[in-house]
Amino acid sequence: MIIRMRNMLERFGGDSRGVSAVEFALLAPLMITLYVGCAEISEAVGADRKVSLTAAALANLAAQVTTISTSDMSNILDASSAIIAPYSTSQLSITLSCIGIDASGKATVKWSVTRGGTARSGTVTIPAALAVPNSQLLFGEASYQYQPSIGYTVTGPITLSDHMYMAPRISAPTYNSTACT
Repeated sequence: MIIRMRNMLERFGGDSRGVSAVEFALLAPLMITLYVGCAEISEAVGADRKVSLTAAALANLAAQVTTISTSDMSNILDASSAIIAPYSTSQLSITLSCIGIDASGKATVKWSVTRGGTARSGTVTIPAALAVPNSQLLFGEASYQYQPSIGYTVTGPITLSDHMYMAPRISAPTYNSTACT
């Protein structure tokens, strides 16, 4: 009986017919998780890049003109929002503000327009390198609530945001008869 049991164990130990199936069963969950995780991270990086481009376009479009009417502002907001495609614009918040900097370097919002966000007002803090006395800045902000496709239950929605300061190219734009000076 002992000899028979020993022979059976030797045959079992030398049998390699199912080794590949066992290896696959052990590695498949890890490989699938890595694949899905890389795809999800890649999608989030793409969305974050689009948010940055949206903020830059918002400030850049406004910096090119001297007067902005209500319809012009609507076009600027529409054009900036279109950059986020193919992602939904319903999760996008954009704000464009004109900041006037007085002789002492104090930055004050002169006008602010938003779509899906909060308009700025009052005194704001800007980077010291941008606080050039007697100048103006256009400040574009974009924020997006990114919802991962697979990992939503793990992370929930992720807020992606960026902002851009830009100096007016010709002169600070006037919006709805409100000057930025």
